[in-house]
Amino acid sequence: MAIRIAFLGPAGTFSEDALRAAVGEAEIDARAAPTVYEAIRAVAEGEAERALVPFENSIEGAVRSTLDTLAFEAPSVTIAGEHDHPITNSLIARAELPLERIEVVLSHPQASAQCARFIREQLPRAEVRAAASTAEAVREVSVSKEPWGALGAASAARIYGCVVLREAVEDTPDNVTRFVWIAPGGTKPAGAGPWRTTLVFHELGADHPGALVEALTEFSSREVNLTRIESRPRRRGLGRYMFFIDLDGAENEPAVAEAIEALRRKAESVRILGSYPVVANGIPGT
Repeated sequence: MAIRIAFLGPAGTFSEDALRAAVGEAEIDARAAPTVYEAIRAVAEGEAERALVPFENSIEGAVRSTLDTLAFEAPSVTIAGEHDHPITNSLIARAELPLERIEVVLSHPQASAQCARFIREQLPRAEVRAAASTAEAVREVSVSKEPWGALGAASAARIYGCVVLREAVEDTPDNVTRFVWIAPGGTKPAGAGPWRTTLVFHELGADHPGALVEALTEFSSREVNLTRIESRPRRRGLGRYMFFIDLDGAENEPAVAEAIEALRRKAESVRILGSYPVVANGIPGT
């Protein structure tokens, strides 16, 4: 039986493109979800065995909906792997029309931000509106009689019977999104080569100047390399944050395990979101 995998839909999103590239020739039951939250919750609730969701972009940084869902809404899932996917945004319309006639540009906020300079310089009179996904933006444009445009994948233009007005409109050519595989808690991925561990912590017990630096020193003093740190509000008033960290190494490596244990003595909460191989083919943990 084909494995059930949730992704941010509808058909024609960059998430679907990334999923097809990540699984190769494997037979899957791809299930579109209307939001990242619902894609992750599908795994938490047993409606899907895996999900592939965007985690961070090389231009716009972290995908906040993914971080917040993992932190607040899905304690029973784990990150089991990752997949880097190049992103090429296209300006798409229902039919050919001059750029100066476009009144509204629809897209997911991440895509709009990735193309901010193009919008500013080429579509200065257009109103930017948010859609749940890039494909949903293209779908809305396809059924509108107004002179609207959408930012999305060229594959979405084909699916919804639209035309590509401009290709590669992102602000920088090296536009890559890192997707992560979401699996049920307890899933044990396997793979040779380098590993990465992702964790979130909050509420440093000794809250004083330098407390965060002292917490992070637990890693540097053991020569554990941190590759990313991101703060997000804890939703419990101003000035209260949680910190997401990516580090090189598996959670059971001695130096990594010691550093995490030392961090637990300094923070109220430390949760490992996943420990997984950086480079792997196919669907992790299957």
